[in-house]
Amino acid sequence: MTLPVYILRCLDALEGAGFPAYAVGGCIRDLLLGRQPQDYDLCTAARPEEVRQIFSGYPQVLSGVKHGTVGVVTEGGLVEITTFRREGGYQDSRRPDWVEFVPHIAEDLARRDFTVNAMAYSPRRGLCDPFGGQADLQAGLLRTVGDPAARFTEDALRILRGLRFAAAYGLTIVPETAQAMLTLRAGLDALARERVFDELCRLLLWADAALLCRFAPILAQAVPELRSTLGFLQHSPHHAYDVFTHTAHVVESVPRELPLRWAALLHDVGKPAAFTLDEHGRGHFRGHAEISAALAENALRRLKAPAALREQAVLLVSLHMLDIPPDKKLLRRRICRYGMDTLRQLLALQRADFGGKGTGRNESHPEFDQAEALLQEIQEEHACLSLKDLAVSGHDLLALGYAPGRALGACLERLLTQVVDGELPNEKESLLDAAKRFQQEHPQM
Repeated sequence: MTLPVYILRCLDALEGAGFPAYAVGGCIRDLLLGRQPQDYDLCTAARPEEVRQIFSGYPQVLSGVKHGTVGVVTEGGLVEITTFRREGGYQDSRRPDWVEFVPHIAEDLARRDFTVNAMAYSPRRGLCDPFGGQADLQAGLLRTVGDPAARFTEDALRILRGLRFAAAYGLTIVPETAQAMLTLRAGLDALARERVFDELCRLLLWADAALLCRFAPILAQAVPELRSTLGFLQHSPHHAYDVFTHTAHVVESVPRELPLRWAALLHDVGKPAAFTLDEHGRGHFRGHAEISAALAENALRRLKAPAALREQAVLLVSLHMLDIPPDKKLLRRRICRYGMDTLRQLLALQRADFGGKGTGRNESHPEFDQAEALLQEIQEEHACLSLKDLAVSGHDLLALGYAPGRALGACLERLLTQVVDGELPNEKESLLDAAKRFQQEHPQM
């Protein structure tokens, strides 16, 4: 197992001072899988004050020192070095009530969440794997260290972390661990919303439809707006799946972009509220996009999602039924109004929505390909599609005698529409002539 030079130097410094030291946790899991770790954590028998002394020549981050962690800023980045420890209960479902430093690595590994994360490696001592994490990795299994109920009661966020690990690493959650996740999912309600949102984001980027459906009650616990979609039959010849199963397939099918994945998850949460059944026994969901957008707004605000992500996801949800035919003139108008990136995401969402019906019939459509090809053409033409692309500006209209205000803005919007529709060339002289005519036709504005 090969560790970076800066990590080897940290381990050597600790060992040279007489303290056993290991790289631990996710970095070992990733190395055993042949993946490049994003960061490296170390653990050692040295106590925090001893770690500080050993690395006295380095900048240090001490925000975690109360729980035994000293951050050392090395040439390779921040390395967190934590003293071997065991922990008390988790009354706040996040931090241990007490921490006791211990002399042996095995006691430290016993407090960790899953066996695949409870391994440590030392170049001097080799792999320390008291709970069979390497065997579980090789078998493609995810299980907790010790009693699953105890692990998830200590910190309920481990439930979502477990789903994320299963999705990202292609692991099957063993029955005892899976059952505890489902049974103890109400613990998610006690967590800070930011923590839940962050873990859901990581999960959504990797989850497939099968995992989302198997653990749907957990998703609905974290995002209550989903609850009514679970098992909700659509009574439609165009949909073989219930609303949530359809949703899970849409999430899996869209590109791994967070606003798009959130939009896929929430695009149909308004369907149960919009449902009506006609005289032929067919279900209809008129207005469900608007209802879904309002529910998505509530969900993402409650989860304290960043404003930009929330606004884009809600916009996509609200527009997911928008007609986007392969018509170049109409596409220019759509781009002018919503932007190229939003149109591309909408097409991806609609393609996944159309293909996630489960009927096996007509779940692909050439119009999606045609519209995407036209979008590419429009982009390559560098067409004028926004006010900033116009050959005239507000300053030019002020020079014509326009006053700042509504008339100036209305004129610019009109000029843009005419250019987008091909009625005017995007040339300064032509646009100024059109602006003069607009001023004459609307003297009261």
